[in-house]
Amino acid sequence: MFISFEGIDFCGKSTQVKLLRKYLGKKNEQVKIIREPGGTKISELVRSILLNKAHNKMTIETEIFLFSASRAQLVRQKIRPYLEHGIYVISDRFHDSTTAYQGFGRGIPIEAVSNINRLAIGDTIPDLTFFIDIPVEEAERRKQKKGKSKLDRIEISKNNFYQRVRAGYLYLAEREKRFRVLNGTLKVNEIHRQIIEEIELYGKQESL
Repeated sequence: MFISFEGIDFCGKSTQVKLLRKYLGKKNEQVKIIREPGGTKISELVRSILLNKAHNKMTIETEIFLFSASRAQLVRQKIRPYLEHGIYVISDRFHDSTTAYQGFGRGIPIEAVSNINRLAIGDTIPDLTFFIDIPVEEAERRKQKKGKSKLDRIEISKNNFYQRVRAGYLYLAEREKRFRVLNGTLKVNEIHRQIIEEIELYGKQESL
C-alpha cells in the first residue's frame, strides 16, 4: 500500500507516521518512510532551499516547481520501486500538500496545480490519505510552543494563510474517496487506533 499523511503544520501527522511504521513492523511488513520535500539526495537539496528562511524572496511559481521537482525525483527513484517490490510506502505529505499550500494557500490556480501535480507523479497516487485536521488556532498554540527560532520558511506563515490551506484540505476531502479525515485534537493513541481500523477495512475491501 501507498499511504500518505496530510494536514496543516503541527497537526501531528509525523507522530502518526512513526506509530504506523511501528505497528506494521510488528506485523513483519516491509515499510519505507518518506518525507516531503526530500527522500533522495536531489530532493533533500531542494528541501534545504525550500525551507530556508533566508529565501524570503522566493516567488510562488518557484516554490511550486521546486516542491514538484523534489516529488518527481522521489516518485521515480524511491516510491515506484518500493511499491513494485511489495513494500508499504508511508509518506509524510505528498501531492495534496501542493494543492492545499500552493493552490489554496498561495493562490495559484487549481487547474495549473493539478497539471503540475499530474506531470510530477503520473499515476502514482496514494491508496489512502489520512488528513489530520486541527483548528488553525490549535496549530498556532503548538507553533508558539516550538519557538519562533526553530520554524522553517513555511511554518512562519500567518494564520490567514493556514486558514486557506485548511480549507484546501477540506475541499479535497469532499472530492477524493481515498481521504480519511481524523480529528487531530484527540489523544495520539485514539487517532492511531482509527488509522489502523481504516487500513484494515481497506484491506478487507480490496480482498473481496
